[in-house]
Amino acid sequence: MVLSNVAPSNYTFTSVIKSCADLVALRHGRIIHGHVLVNGFGSDVYVQTALMSFYGKCGVLCNARKVFDKMRDRSVVTWNSMISGYEQNGFAKEAIRLFDRMKEIGVEPNSATFVSVLSACAHLGAFILGCWVHEYAVGNGLDLNVVLGTSLINMYTRCGNVSKAREVFDSMKERNVVAWTAMISGYGTNGYGSQAVELFHEMRRNGLLPNSITFVAVLSACAHAGLVNEGRRVFESMREEYRLVPEVEHHVCLVDMLGRAGLLDEAYNFIKEIHEEPAPAIWTAMLGACKMHKNFGLGAQVAEHLLASEPGNPAHYVILSNIYALAGRMDQVEMVRDNMIRKCLKKQVGYSTIDLDRKTYLFSMGDKSHTETNEIYHYLDQLMRKCREAGYVTVSDSVMHELEEEEREYALGYHSEKLAIAFGLLKTSRGTVIRIVKNLRMCEDCHSAIKYISVISNREIIVRDKLRFHHFKNGSCSCLDFGEDSFWHL
Repeated sequence: MVLSNVAPSNYTFTSVIKSCADLVALRHGRIIHGHVLVNGFGSDVYVQTALMSFYGKCGVLCNARKVFDKMRDRSVVTWNSMISGYEQNGFAKEAIRLFDRMKEIGVEPNSATFVSVLSACAHLGAFILGCWVHEYAVGNGLDLNVVLGTSLINMYTRCGNVSKAREVFDSMKERNVVAWTAMISGYGTNGYGSQAVELFHEMRRNGLLPNSITFVAVLSACAHAGLVNEGRRVFESMREEYRLVPEVEHHVCLVDMLGRAGLLDEAYNFIKEIHEEPAPAIWTAMLGACKMHKNFGLGAQVAEHLLASEPGNPAHYVILSNIYALAGRMDQVEMVRDNMIRKCLKKQVGYSTIDLDRKTYLFSMGDKSHTETNEIYHYLDQLMRKCREAGYVTVSDSVMHELEEEEREYALGYHSEKLAIAFGLLKTSRGTVIRIVKNLRMCEDCHSAIKYISVISNREIIVRDKLRFHHFKNGSCSCLDFGEDSFWHL
């Protein structure tokens, strides 16, 4: 068209920019952006909105925001595009900040706005804001369609409130396979394996065909609830009844399920029967089972497979180091860590967040950056003293083994989730549920300590770690201690 000297219109540019967005064709899109400016359409609201969406889909949020900030007239669609761009690229906090700004200047949000905001709330564990969105949607008569309803289910389950998610699920007039899968997954990740399986069978009785993601949700629920026989039946039905080919995620779930149940030989034989080279995630699940059941010989073999498949992943070196340490092979521990130093590999830094009064507070291990550090540490020390009096004993295998016992006690005592919980207990009233989000897996010592803290404080404490939820109440955890299988804590 350009070579034919036909002048493009705003509709031309909107269409071709959308095509670049669908293809994630960043270089071509930038060239088209140049044509937009040359042809005088840089201020056209439709073209600007298309450019924002394009840069968002390509992950270039700075360019998307530049276009957004230059716009004189912003419709709700424009705001939605920018908020969605932030949310879909993992910038949940920025998405919520922009949503707050949108409300401040009086732009009325719609259903599409709330879908993006609820997804950001789910990512951050921002339960209070998520509840506000739900109340606003109901109060303003917004239709609880399948998309908005599923977003609410996802938000509530990822904030640890399964009962509210089920209320939304039951109130939906239309429920597709995505909505059913979201509810099944929510049950599973929060430790309600039996309910997840029951809902799966109800879904089938209602005539809906489960898809590949549904089976991941059910198998994961079976793994974390110890429902081995049920999990085996579900896996077989996937292949025989629904003719679905198991993928990496399904293999991971099955190995995890068998391994947690102590069926290490069956899990290992299953891995060897996989036709293609097993993915690192499958070996990682196997390694977790080896550590849980203290089979360090097999664990070392599995860890070597991990290093061979992903030699640049520092987490695998940390796992292997801990395996050797637990087996008493300190010479091998030193060798693994020397390799890490030589390859300039660094461990991921762990942190925990807590959301109070629409503000997110972040803590890392031994963190003293908070303005109320002295008060938090003093309160945590008192809390842990009461835990020890009640019978809590430090699980010192959760930290590096070359530390002296006194150093281990200190390192364990100020893990990020303990600091976040202490802060939450200090700042909330009696009876308030404490909700923590952690970027890594929780160590055995923190898992043990928080069970005691839930009794001493008479609070329900919900911790969402990298893999699942842990609901602590009256000295027990919803994971039934199946979650105590992490290798390291940072």
